[in-house]
Amino acid sequence: MTRATTKASDLAAAYDLAIVGAGPAGLAAAALSAGAGLSTVVFDENPGVGGQIYRAIATTPVADRTVLGEDYWAGAALAAEAEASGALIVTGATVWSLDPTLEIGVSIEGAARMIQAKRVIIATGALERPFPVPGWTLPGVMSAGGAQTLLKAQGLVPLGRTVMAGSGPLLWLLAAQILRAGGKIDAILDTQPRRNWLPALAYAADFVLSPYFDKGRRLLREVRRQVTVIGIDWLAAVGDDKLREVAFGRGGSERRLPVDLLLLHQGVVPNVNLAMAVGVDHAWDARQLCWSPVLDADFNSSVAGIAVAGDGAGIGGGTAAAERGRIAAIAAVRALRPEALGSLPSEQGVRQSLQREEMGRAFLDVLNRPAPQFRLPKGDTIVCRCEEVTAAQVRDTAAMGCEGPNQMKAFLRCGMGPCQGRLCGLTVTELIADARKVPPAEVGYYRLRPPVKPITLGELASLPISDAERKAVER
Repeated sequence: MTRATTKASDLAAAYDLAIVGAGPAGLAAAALSAGAGLSTVVFDENPGVGGQIYRAIATTPVADRTVLGEDYWAGAALAAEAEASGALIVTGATVWSLDPTLEIGVSIEGAARMIQAKRVIIATGALERPFPVPGWTLPGVMSAGGAQTLLKAQGLVPLGRTVMAGSGPLLWLLAAQILRAGGKIDAILDTQPRRNWLPALAYAADFVLSPYFDKGRRLLREVRRQVTVIGIDWLAAVGDDKLREVAFGRGGSERRLPVDLLLLHQGVVPNVNLAMAVGVDHAWDARQLCWSPVLDADFNSSVAGIAVAGDGAGIGGGTAAAERGRIAAIAAVRALRPEALGSLPSEQGVRQSLQREEMGRAFLDVLNRPAPQFRLPKGDTIVCRCEEVTAAQVRDTAAMGCEGPNQMKAFLRCGMGPCQGRLCGLTVTELIADARKVPPAEVGYYRLRPPVKPITLGELASLPISDAERKAVER
């Protein structure tokens, strides 16, 4: 059940299964594990369940189902199933620590607790890939994902002159949702490189047979009927105290449009911070151009008892995320309560469903692979927004012999701000790799330690102290 008023002090000391994230993977895993008799708790820092894909599924003010589309409303069934399963779903809960003993640090309404679990599923989903172009830190520039959150959670659509720029399915989906909601988009600046089409064709057969094909074709047709789409290979946001214009072009050409809002997007990548902090092995995914956890067929990681499911295991989309969550939950039941396996859905059926949902993903990954100039900024373009570090500073420091992101922290404080590298990590890795002329896998990523999310000293002070700990301090 969901208890919106759950306090840190209400939590049990231990659970069979703890799930971090109440998106499609977390909800599907919770429904299955709790239904099999495992004591299950789900933590999510948002005020409601759904994750990014099904954000505000129970509270959205968008009543017209056609605006967000039927794929969005499918999340209502997932949420209802999880809530009816007996799992404790705790929203407004920030998980800031996880260690290899499966002890979890969580804060709720300013108070912290340490919770022990026998198994953990990390289902923290995805975040948007950094899109560091000149001027991207100006007021008036935001991510497409941020705009979609405002639409789903508050029913808000952009006002004024709006331009969208980038590539990937979410860009086109958001454009359609804004238009259906009565908004207006002045132009879409398509950054998809033409040269991506040839290598993508190698995966075209699976794509044509996948659920993506017909949905994507209809979505593109719907948006292109109403919005001017312009192919570009360079982009800059222009302004002083706020965004005034967007400059763009292809080759040597240049055009400018007056604009009030610029929405940027060039795909999503796994949110790896919690998994990396606990020591899960990750590898560079050359197709999706990001770090992904190294997992087995059950989505178990290199750390015993910890699985990673959903888009955090590699980008696959919402329906694939749910199937991954179910597979990870079946593995948890097998480990902790094998006698309950007979009550679960057919594992073979779940795996077959996942295979169908993942068909065509390779085509989309290759087709929408962001161009190097949009991943590897130059000059005074900001890379680390928290510490205001520029691309030139990162490149110059790499030229001095800095070999990786962790050494870069000592020089420039990259990745040491409130976001803890979520907005700059991939860019810093690729910039150093480019400067050193080595693969990103050789450069590595930030070394992450708890707390992986900012917490206050008051929250730490609120942690219960055992008698043994109190006596140790008194002595």
